[in-house]
Amino acid sequence: MYWKDEIETISRSDLEKLQLERLKTSLETAVRSSFYSQRFAETHVDISKIKTLDHIRDLPFTTKHDLRLSYPDGMMSVPREKVVRLHASSGTTGKSTVIFYTKNDIEAWADVVCRGMFSAGMRSSDIFQNMMGYGLFTGGLGLHYGAERLGCLVIPSATGNSPKQIELMQDFGSTIMHITPSYALHLGETVQKEMGIDPRDLSVKKAILGAEPYSEGTRDKIEQLWGVDAYNNYGLSEMNGPGVALECIYKNGMHCAEDYYIAEIIDPETCEPVQEGEIGELVLTHINREAMPMIRYRTRDLTRFIPGPCECGRTLRRLDRMTGRTDDMLIISGVNVFPSQIEGVLMGVPEVGNNYQIVIDRESNLDRLHVRVELYAKMFTGEVKELEKLKAHITNKLKSVIVVTPRIEFCEPGALPASVGKAIRVIDNRKI
Repeated sequence: MYWKDEIETISRSDLEKLQLERLKTSLETAVRSSFYSQRFAETHVDISKIKTLDHIRDLPFTTKHDLRLSYPDGMMSVPREKVVRLHASSGTTGKSTVIFYTKNDIEAWADVVCRGMFSAGMRSSDIFQNMMGYGLFTGGLGLHYGAERLGCLVIPSATGNSPKQIELMQDFGSTIMHITPSYALHLGETVQKEMGIDPRDLSVKKAILGAEPYSEGTRDKIEQLWGVDAYNNYGLSEMNGPGVALECIYKNGMHCAEDYYIAEIIDPETCEPVQEGEIGELVLTHINREAMPMIRYRTRDLTRFIPGPCECGRTLRRLDRMTGRTDDMLIISGVNVFPSQIEGVLMGVPEVGNNYQIVIDRESNLDRLHVRVELYAKMFTGEVKELEKLKAHITNKLKSVIVVTPRIEFCEPGALPASVGKAIRVIDNRKI
């Protein structure tokens, strides 16, 4: 039932004692870095006065901007010779953010990922096909090591090369796939149209989804297309990578690894804690990391704690799926819009295919929202008035959710760029 029941079913009081003990150790480690030594001095923080978990609010936040300022190793808390690996972000909006690991950090990361996979029903008999990017990106190696720790046969197929992915599934009987939601949809369609194979006839039984935001409707489409159970997996490179939280077999929220992280949810404007069950920004603190513990890291991801116990019996708190990010919020004609809101509507329309694109332009000094949507091929064999009726239906549904009235453009299957990695869903021409 559990990989490590003494942690997964721990009482709240015992967990809080463990968290406080590890928090104190983590602070003592962090202050050895030049960054936190200076930051704590500037903010007049005396870590010896952290006596309760509530005192964590006396500590300053850490942001992605801080990571860039401390590049390349200002947050490193151990001598360089003790570091065995680094990972880094893509650096698309400035300096890369670099994360360092000791041997113990790698071992602990593998263990917590393994535990999450076990809770989703994976076992040592499974064959795990890892279709995530390897290299500096944490997604591929994170679950690779976790699956090996679990005892699975791991196929490190990485991203792309769809025919080869299917060949590997057929030849080796892959039962689990780790994949981005957008590529899962694209790969399933490729199998159907180009290879004449029903994805449901393959051996895959479970999918671990991650690396990009997606809606419940997208999960439903993936499960129906492949005939699998799909599980949400949350992580970010600043917190090691994947494995911060993962769904159990009941798929009712992601159990947070609270023995590795202290999770807070705050109002992103006031930075004060929100009420239980309310959506806010997730803030995470490392409490089991040597090379580079981060204190109160503002993830910019919006979520909530799901109240109440889980059917599985695990006592670790559950995070709801991420509803958006405070820094990918689009302001269109003065209205706050999240791409995930648009996806949620589109994926609930049966006629809509698996790909879409959001384009924002500025015309005559006014913002214009265009949503390009692929429809299933059968939709282009009927009368034009049916398409117009569908366009009006989608327009009204979107307007009711996001307030802004979009312009809808229908596309045939395959007309929009397919993605084998993180999907590029938003094109904001106002910034060009």
